[in-house]
Amino acid sequence: MPKQPAFPGLRYAMKKKVTRREQFLAEMDAVVPWGRLLALIAPYYPKAGPKGGRPPMPLETMLRVYFLQNWYALSDPMAEETLYDSEAMRRFAGIELGDDRIPDETTILNFRHLLERHGLTEALFTEVNAHLADKGISLRSGTLIDATIIDAPSSTKNKAGARDPEMSSTKKGNEWYFGMKAHIGVDADSGVAHSLDTTTARVHDSQVWDALLHGDEDSVWADKGYVSAEREAGFRRAGKIWGVMRKAPKAGELHPLDARINRIIASVRAKVEHPFRVIKRQFGHVKTRYRGLAKNRAQLFTLFALGNLFLMRRKLLA
Repeated sequence: MPKQPAFPGLRYAMKKKVTRREQFLAEMDAVVPWGRLLALIAPYYPKAGPKGGRPPMPLETMLRVYFLQNWYALSDPMAEETLYDSEAMRRFAGIELGDDRIPDETTILNFRHLLERHGLTEALFTEVNAHLADKGISLRSGTLIDATIIDAPSSTKNKAGARDPEMSSTKKGNEWYFGMKAHIGVDADSGVAHSLDTTTARVHDSQVWDALLHGDEDSVWADKGYVSAEREAGFRRAGKIWGVMRKAPKAGELHPLDARINRIIASVRAKVEHPFRVIKRQFGHVKTRYRGLAKNRAQLFTLFALGNLFLMRRKLLA
């Protein structure tokens, strides 16, 4: 005779082990500035009409589901399915199975489109960094600059029968890549990404510069791809440190002194890889999810905002 199933909430309360997912969600729940972020979105979120009808899902529930999507690389349909499957995710979203509605994939998609349409993911990124600054995590020292390629599907086996026209190919080393680039400016002290820009993959890293600086830098650090005599002269005139790696002359070798300087620069700019590692390894964002630059750009602002909170969670929880 099968056992009588326990109530889900009681069964969850009797668990003896906290899983890594539960621990991660508990930490992120504690560090996300929910009040500030909800206040940004609330003016654009639909309200219940005067004639009644089905009320919209609670805004906080939708924002929590949207963050779950980004943390676990979930499509809209998979986000809905996972909410049915995972008690930990339902609890994070504030949903009690049997008592509360679970948003379907269309509702989840519509919420994402609302954020994209009103430029709210960029506002979320800015607000998260303002929150970190209020907590004493400085974003105003030197800046580390770098870019990473986000691969896009190169297959033509889709409804359009073609690759995404807004993506492009680029060669890195001896390998070709197809997709887009995320360019970031990172605070040299904290490792927090304070600026973000996106381009198609063929745009050279050095073409995105001014958008990545906040303007109050006392130093700037980057790899050889950002070498510019004009920028270096202007920066040095201001009495600031130019930490762009030295390049060997054509058909020549790097001077031993420049090689030593490069090792020092490399040790400083190593922090710029941390935000990329979080979104690619921790959050699993290794490929573009949508067609076109605009939607993927919007998602990247969310990912880097959440990545900053993840990187700083120990300080915020201390």
